[in-house]
Amino acid sequence: MSHINARLNVRGRALLVERVLGGRPAAHVAKELGISRQCANRWVRRYRADGAAGLNDRSSRPHSMPSSTSQQREAAVLEARTRSRTGPARIAADTGVPARTVSRVLARHHVPALWECDLLTGEKIRATRAAATRYERARLGEMVHIDVKKLGRIPDGGGWRAQPGQTRINHTAGHIPVGYNYVHAVIDDRTRLAYDEVHPDEKGVTAAGVLLRAAAFFASCGIPKIERVLSDNTFAYRNSQAYKDAVMALGAQQRFIKPHCPWTNGKVERFNRTLQAEWTYRQVFTAVPHAPKPVTPGSTTTTLNVSTQALEPRRSSACHQPDGRVQLDRARTAISQRMCTCAAGPRERLCPFLASHGKVGLSVRGRQ
Repeated sequence: MSHINARLNVRGRALLVERVLGGRPAAHVAKELGISRQCANRWVRRYRADGAAGLNDRSSRPHSMPSSTSQQREAAVLEARTRSRTGPARIAADTGVPARTVSRVLARHHVPALWECDLLTGEKIRATRAAATRYERARLGEMVHIDVKKLGRIPDGGGWRAQPGQTRINHTAGHIPVGYNYVHAVIDDRTRLAYDEVHPDEKGVTAAGVLLRAAAFFASCGIPKIERVLSDNTFAYRNSQAYKDAVMALGAQQRFIKPHCPWTNGKVERFNRTLQAEWTYRQVFTAVPHAPKPVTPGSTTTTLNVSTQALEPRRSSACHQPDGRVQLDRARTAISQRMCTCAAGPRERLCPFLASHGKVGLSVRGRQ
C-alpha cells in the first residue's frame, strides 16, 4: 500500500505510463507529477514487463531469508500451542524457539489469542476487542486488587464434561448438586505478587480474613503497608461491616470499580483467568482423590508451588518488577523460606505460569 506521503498511487502511475507511452519525454512527465526521472522510468519498465499488474504495490520482503524460521519449527510451535494451550513463554520452553519468534509465528498463522478460546477445546468462542489503557502504580502496596472467583465442585465421575457424548446442550441436569468453592484472590498492583485462598463461601467475614492474611503475607515479602484496596461491588465488599473493619485495621482506603466495568479491576480478573487456564480447566477431572485439608483461621501455613528460580526477574520491559533490587531480594528470600506443600486437592498445577511470566510469587491456601 502506498504510504501517506507518496506522490503516486495506482491511478497516478497509470496516468504517468499513459503520458509516456503517448510520446512525451519521461523527464517532462516526471517533473509534472513531482517525481524523479528514475522513478518514472521504473514504473514504465514495470508496466511493459507485467502490464497493469506491474503498477500495484509489491512486498518489500527479501526474495531470500536464510535465517528465517523453518517450516518444521513453525509446525512444532503450532503443535505445542494446540496441545498445551499456553502462551509464547511456555511454548518457547517446550520447543526451544524464542518467545518473540513464537509470537510472530502464531500471528502469521492467525492463531487466536488464548482469552478468545474455549479453555478445554481451544476453539475460538469470543470476539476480539481493543485493549483498554494499561496503568501501573509506582509504589509497593499503593493499591491491591481483590476479587472472588466462583467454581463448581467436581462431582463423582467428572460431570457431563467427562462423559462421552454429553455436551452443554444435551446433558441432563438431574444430578445431585455438589455446591461451589470460592477462590479469594488478592494481588499487588506494582509487583503482581498474588495471594489466594479457597473457601466454601464468599461472605464478608471470609473476605475480611483473606484480606488480613494477605496483608500479613505481603508484609513478609517486603510490602509493609497497603494503601488502597480496589474491589468490585459485591455485597461482601460493599456492605459487610467485617470487611470494612479489616480495611480500616490496615489503614487503607477502600475503592470500588464503576458498576458493570470489571476491566477496571483487570489485574485480578486476568489472574483469575490464568488460574482457570493453568489450573481449574487444565484438564477434565473425573474425581476428587484428595480433599483439601482444613486450615485454622489465623494459621501461618502457606502453600506455594513455585521455585526460587522462578522468582528471578526476566530481562524484559514487559515484566513489571518491584521498586529497587533490595525489595525484590527481600521478596525472593521471604518466599523461598516458605513451605511448598499443596492443599488444593486434585487441581494442584497452580503456578507453572509464574516461571514463564516472571512474576514475583504466589501463595495459595485451601480449606473445606
